[in-house]
Amino acid sequence: MEALIKRVHPVKKNEAWVAVATPEKVERLQTAIESVIKGKSEAVRLAIVTLLAGGHILVEDVPGVGKTTLAQALARALEASFQRIQFTSDLLPSDVIGLSIYDERTRTFEFNPGPIFANVVLADEINRTTPKTQSALLEAMAENHVTIEGTTHPLPTPFIVIATQNPVEHHGTYPLPESQLDRFMLRLRIGYPEAEIEKQILRDREHGDPLEALRAVSSREDILELRQQVADVTVDDALLDYLLRIVAATRESEMLDLGVSPRGTLQLFRAAQALALTEGRAFCVPDDIKRLVLPTFAHRLMINSRFSSSMRRSEEAEAVLREIMKTVSVPV
Repeated sequence: MEALIKRVHPVKKNEAWVAVATPEKVERLQTAIESVIKGKSEAVRLAIVTLLAGGHILVEDVPGVGKTTLAQALARALEASFQRIQFTSDLLPSDVIGLSIYDERTRTFEFNPGPIFANVVLADEINRTTPKTQSALLEAMAENHVTIEGTTHPLPTPFIVIATQNPVEHHGTYPLPESQLDRFMLRLRIGYPEAEIEKQILRDREHGDPLEALRAVSSREDILELRQQVADVTVDDALLDYLLRIVAATRESEMLDLGVSPRGTLQLFRAAQALALTEGRAFCVPDDIKRLVLPTFAHRLMINSRFSSSMRRSEEAEAVLREIMKTVSVPV
């Protein structure tokens, strides 16, 4: 490992800044969000990683565990604009991206932006709306702009979509196909809190909502600056080979009908760079890859029906990935 670190840790002019200032900024942001989202450090850290890597998040969990609160806390901590879109079966694409309205005074069409024009967008219960509306949202996520009547309207920067869906209830839903799931960098679960943490949550809300007291600890400019630094994080060839061996194993596994796409490979690569930066490193290590494999790859896989079990599809995919990870040698 020491030899590997020496190879991937070149001396840079701004290395001291990366090693000191970056963790301080990230920890400030993490602490602020965790003042509202108690006992979920890993979920908060992965949300920050996704933001710095320029990706989007799918939060798949039961109602009431803090999915909405996570999105709101992230926006407040950044002093960023926030919009919540409640997805329903009658929601139209124009309700998301906006539309042009005729102005009788000027006799021209004026663009009326939809709620997608915010820094942090919560797409609540995304699987409850029709595929047409889902596609409008996901196209905006991929392109960072919307085009209406031949005119392109850029979305604000930074821009992150946090979409949620309930994995238990499927009545009246439109499950996202694999090609659309592939647009999300990470899939997270928040989960129920432990008993002591839940008691603390109750005490914190005894006299009000701590979200209302949350103040900005970072700025949008800080995030854009950190995003630029993500691309400078070094990834050694040995780590690239390790990542590609994992990807190849998913494509060759008889337990899977669909392995990881090249987009998925790139998303894990970028997320690993962002994770290293949040840890104060100018280089990636194998643990960055291992820590991100499940949240980055599991939702991109399709289980072969011959190996299907009573577990949920997401749990099956994670179980297969864990087995694959055991067979892939780690760089030393």
